[in-house]
Amino acid sequence: MLNKIDKGDTVSVLKSFNDEFIDLSITSPPYNKRITSSGKNSIMKPIEYDSVSDNLPENEYQYNQIKVMDEIYRTTKPGGSFFYNHKVRHLKGVTTHPMEWITKTQWHLKQEIIWDRSAPVEVGGYRFYQVDERIYWLYKPISYKKLVGPRMKSKHARCSSIWRFTPDRKNSHPAPFPLDLPLRCILSVLDEENGTVLDPYMGSGTTAVAAKLLNKDYIGIDISDNYIKDAYQRINNFESERFKLDKELKNHFVKQSYKERKAKNLTINDF
Repeated sequence: MLNKIDKGDTVSVLKSFNDEFIDLSITSPPYNKRITSSGKNSIMKPIEYDSVSDNLPENEYQYNQIKVMDEIYRTTKPGGSFFYNHKVRHLKGVTTHPMEWITKTQWHLKQEIIWDRSAPVEVGGYRFYQVDERIYWLYKPISYKKLVGPRMKSKHARCSSIWRFTPDRKNSHPAPFPLDLPLRCILSVLDEENGTVLDPYMGSGTTAVAAKLLNKDYIGIDISDNYIKDAYQRINNFESERFKLDKELKNHFVKQSYKERKAKNLTINDF
């Protein structure tokens, strides 16, 4: 099961997994960017995936996401985390926020992170350009767990609740997230610990590449033979992307604690 991508419907595959063996999950599901009856969407066209529709009735879509998330909760160890990337959507003048279904799952919300993509989406003059998405840090309670690292000199103190990554424009998958994202999640929660990382919508294999670079085991799920084939090719060449890990590691090294910086009247740039 470890270090492989299972083909199939996400919920069905998850149901076959054992209880409480996953340490960390990271994913970005299809966003269900539905079209209007006139054939136009108020933000953009639905993404065309290889083997799945991005145009479901909203209630059906949300119900499916709840089932997926609760299955991941079941398979996650107590104290484990889940980083769930989604976005606020607008259709026919109605705004739909991911919290509408996240609060109906078993997960506890630890933090809402803003992903600043620095890449505007055309909104036809009805709203300000939307450059953000959300990353929800969800956890399965066991006790209050801090980010890994020394208490007063947290290795991750340079990482704020706003993450600035540009989209991965070189990836042939229709909706990839950048490698920086899973690298930061894994480094912040697992760091040097052993662990198993799950991505139930593996897509182009980005989460698996991050896991390989950080010596973690991975498990993926995807419904597309083509995406699985492409993901394995990328995973097998994960060393070619090590330079991105070297760049991200700089955000996880702090020279001085908050108290030390405050005493010297220093800023976050002086970490």
